[in-house]
Amino acid sequence: MSPTPSAKRASGGPVAHRTPTLSRNARFAWYAGLVVLGLLVGTAGSLVQAAWLPLGLILALLATAGLFYGGLRATETQAGVVAGGVGWLLAVILLSLGRPEGDGAFAGGVGELLYLFGGMAIAVMCTTLARLPRPIP
Repeated sequence: MSPTPSAKRASGGPVAHRTPTLSRNARFAWYAGLVVLGLLVGTAGSLVQAAWLPLGLILALLATAGLFYGGLRATETQAGVVAGGVGWLLAVILLSLGRPEGDGAFAGGVGELLYLFGGMAIAVMCTTLARLPRPIP
């Protein structure tokens, strides 16, 4: 007879996959918060990456990576990365359009392209990360 999953856990064997611990309403609140946080990180990153070019770009990409990975860990699903990514991409696209007067946050240089494509690459990396089960106390 094979041991039960709880017996395997107690003996140090493989841990069975846990179901997410957040309720449905809490998960939707996290998603909404991540969209708003994505808007803020995208706006701040768009402004910072051009101001202090090598260090500002690195800082903006680190903040973007923190948003995406934090969304993954907070919601325990890849949808957390997508929620933050939607807000981030929305902010970046809206700031890249500019105004009718010709003003825009992006001037079309290499730094802006690295921020845009680097942020998207980080989102893809965080989405494809394997989720590790949390240890059961």
